[in-house]
Amino acid sequence: MKLYFAPMTCSLSPHIVLRELGLPFDLIRVNNQTKRTADAQDFMTINPKGYVAALVLDSGEVLTEGAVIVQYLADLVPGNSLAPANGSWQRVRLQEWLNYITAEIHSGCAPLFNRDLPEPTQRWFKQKLFKRLDYLSQTLAHQHYLMGSYGLADIYLFTVLGWLPFFGIDLHHWPLLAAYRERIAARPSVKLALAAEAASAAVG
Repeated sequence: MKLYFAPMTCSLSPHIVLRELGLPFDLIRVNNQTKRTADAQDFMTINPKGYVAALVLDSGEVLTEGAVIVQYLADLVPGNSLAPANGSWQRVRLQEWLNYITAEIHSGCAPLFNRDLPEPTQRWFKQKLFKRLDYLSQTLAHQHYLMGSYGLADIYLFTVLGWLPFFGIDLHHWPLLAAYRERIAARPSVKLALAAEAASAAVG
């Protein structure tokens, strides 16, 4: 398999999952500005949507959308601890969390990447996002991870929470969320994924 990624984007989530599961893969960087890949391809021919992540299977099929990719990967390793069995009620709960993170946290952050957004508009988006972070903090007051044990939803949320410093948002205003992210950052697979992405950025 090949994972097309860009540093500090949502493609970090499937990258971590691949390492957690011990699956073999090639990591290929995409330049988000030029849409060229590190192996000299036009990324638009791989994913016409134009954004990472994209997972190219050994069959040549291309899978996009992070929340779908991570579930596909988990299902390649039956009985793993990252995702409940497909078809189970707990799997539906996982999908509920993945959808919430996509729709409310990931999408809630997206407008804030626009530096030209007027300050009142930025403030409005931040206040909406803060309410979502309050909800997450309340959830983590009763358990260490979103579904009780570490899994796909936590990996995705870890990724998105990593963007908050870019918007001047200090996660330590939510101490439970800050501690949660630190727990995940300490995992060997997470350290390896972050180091690999940092190394790719260092070489251009």
